[in-house]
Amino acid sequence: MKYKYPDYPFKSNYLSLKGGRLHYIDEGEGPVIVMVHGNPTWSYYYRKLISLLSVNYRVVAIDHMGCGLSDKPQEYSYTLKQHIDNLELLLNYLTVDRFSLVVHDWGGAIGLGCGVRRPDAIEKIVVMNSGAFRSSRMPFRISICRIPLFGEICVRLFNGFAWPACFMAVEKKLDKDVSAAYLYPYDNWANRIAVYRFVKDIPMNAKHPSYEQLVEIEKNLVLLNESKIPFLLLWGGRDFCFNDSFYNEWIRRFPGAEKHYFQEGGHYILEDMFAEIGPVISKFFEVEKKG
Repeated sequence: MKYKYPDYPFKSNYLSLKGGRLHYIDEGEGPVIVMVHGNPTWSYYYRKLISLLSVNYRVVAIDHMGCGLSDKPQEYSYTLKQHIDNLELLLNYLTVDRFSLVVHDWGGAIGLGCGVRRPDAIEKIVVMNSGAFRSSRMPFRISICRIPLFGEICVRLFNGFAWPACFMAVEKKLDKDVSAAYLYPYDNWANRIAVYRFVKDIPMNAKHPSYEQLVEIEKNLVLLNESKIPFLLLWGGRDFCFNDSFYNEWIRRFPGAEKHYFQEGGHYILEDMFAEIGPVISKFFEVEKKG
């Protein structure tokens, strides 16, 4: 059978929330690993990792509202807090009491935003090219997508965010079918609403509506560090967005983290370096499972 999305043969599940249906993957049995994507990806980003880990673990991978195979309501609060609330609602629905987190890109703020609400429930954390704290850095190619009217036309009409990410966020060229799978959920103006709203929701100053939420997450990261939760940091050194300043900040906040820096990896680190990353993640979870 030829699947619509290469290497993504997973059953689709949906949770009905106020505003639309939230799509998620729920594969395997055992200790729970929750995977949280960023923008403009979706759970497809984790496809190889889901297949690898679901042999021994229960893997839950969310598609944020407006992303992937979730509904894309046009009148919706696409804010950091709303995405965190949705993730928490999903975990409650699935009666997940303890879990590990795997996060990437804006999924760092969302996943750890959920994690700091329940630090006693977190077993392990894997962070890849992400942030969950304030930064004054805004790459020019992202900042132009925030310009009123121009940014929305660029992102939603001309697909000027999700499409270029397929070659700007990787160092190894994606197969044509893989690029198509990344872009499939974002095939028209309406379906790109969350991609645009994610860009708008990056809080750069105290006047931004999501600023206080990000500050709260940043402040409470210390709870996760003090709990001595096993922390794995996987980093692509050629990321134009989450560069080494973010990598160094993670190390400062989690000095005991296990660190792996991949000089040749881009922002979509799982696309560029999965052959190297897969064994590292497997070992990280295996060690903790036996411990």
